[in-house]
Amino acid sequence: MIFRVLGPLEVIINGQSETPTAHKVRWTLGLFLLRANQVVDRAAIIDELWGEHPPRSAVTTAQTYVYQLRKKFHRHFRNLGSGELIETRPPGYVLRVDPGEIDAFRFERLSEEGQALLAAGHAEQAARRLREALSLWRGPVLADLPGGPVLTPHLTHLTEARTRALRLRILADAQLGNHRALIPELRSAAQENPLDEWIHEQLMIALHEAGRRADALDTYRGLQRTLDEELGIQPSITLRELQRDVLVGNVRRHARLA
Repeated sequence: MIFRVLGPLEVIINGQSETPTAHKVRWTLGLFLLRANQVVDRAAIIDELWGEHPPRSAVTTAQTYVYQLRKKFHRHFRNLGSGELIETRPPGYVLRVDPGEIDAFRFERLSEEGQALLAAGHAEQAARRLREALSLWRGPVLADLPGGPVLTPHLTHLTEARTRALRLRILADAQLGNHRALIPELRSAAQENPLDEWIHEQLMIALHEAGRRADALDTYRGLQRTLDEELGIQPSITLRELQRDVLVGNVRRHARLA
């Protein structure tokens, strides 16, 4: 059984899609998956699905959604002799599942392993582990669900974790000397994130290490112009020092994590 939340919600059983079709049933399952093996209060379900103005029937309707999920997956869990997917646990419910069956949990485990490998000086293994983690992503977290007040912090956490894993992977590749290969990716990222100084810093370093000093300096000037026009500020001291180092052809610093 595989649960995918790093993108549109998907449930795969024996290679077949068993994703619930009803919108709020999927939404309820998404909440349970990101709170897997933890009690989800009934009040939290109602808050997530209806916000500050739930209908009078909210409690009964939420119970119906849980019943539909239990019914849908009952046969699979009965065959495994595992009881119910969702147990009643006052003051709400708990979804019982192996964390390895949820892509978000696998992503976080692989990311942590990649970070530890990089910190230990094993850049090649770190890059491989981080690529494996990032390959689990198919789009924004629970892309087909709106995300209410209960889910939003989880969505934000995972999105930030993906950004961190991507940056660690870039650092690992930089340590391996893959500067030329990084340039197209970093240039695209800089275009998508025109105010992100860390990305521009890595692009400047990659261009310099690839023997493209003029392009590295042009990247700095572009960032400087954008920051001035959009925010009325200058690049950070780190970027200004990097520009000076590129000018003299001596980039002393190594890639760093923001």
